[in-house]
Amino acid sequence: MVIWLIICNFGKYYSEPMEQSLIIIKPSGVERGLIGPIIGRFQQKGLVIAGLKMMMLNEDLLRQHYAHLVDKPFFASLIKSMTACPVIVMCLRGKDAIAVIRSLVGPTNCRNAAPGTIRGDYGMSSQENIIHASDSPENGIIETNRFFSPEEIFDYIPANISYIYSPDERD
Repeated sequence: MVIWLIICNFGKYYSEPMEQSLIIIKPSGVERGLIGPIIGRFQQKGLVIAGLKMMMLNEDLLRQHYAHLVDKPFFASLIKSMTACPVIVMCLRGKDAIAVIRSLVGPTNCRNAAPGTIRGDYGMSSQENIIHASDSPENGIIETNRFFSPEEIFDYIPANISYIYSPDERD
């Protein structure tokens, strides 16, 4: 599904496809009380929260989500970590959302993440790295569909959208 951002500016309509990303605030972020600050960073940037919920992950879901890591020696540890407590899952949307979110999040190993990024400010680990973010527009859709039912995703345009995107970015 492609979501279109449609803005009216003095009678002229602009439309731009919005990318979406799955975000998981992992147990290392939940247990450390970082839910509010993390969500706040995304909102301050101007990303749209299209879905948000707390859930307990299970091994079957994690095997699907991390299928590319199942054969790695650390996979059992990853499962244990990700099922330690409930997580927060979000669907975020915006223009170039994947690149924007990944720059806000920082690299996987928190020790290599720059100050000012979520992982750079809040983490010290590669596995206990606070947050997951989709790595491509295609995976953003696949991952969001894995964690949310269609009725849990809301298509809306916030009232402040004209203060987030300028008309020349939408032409």
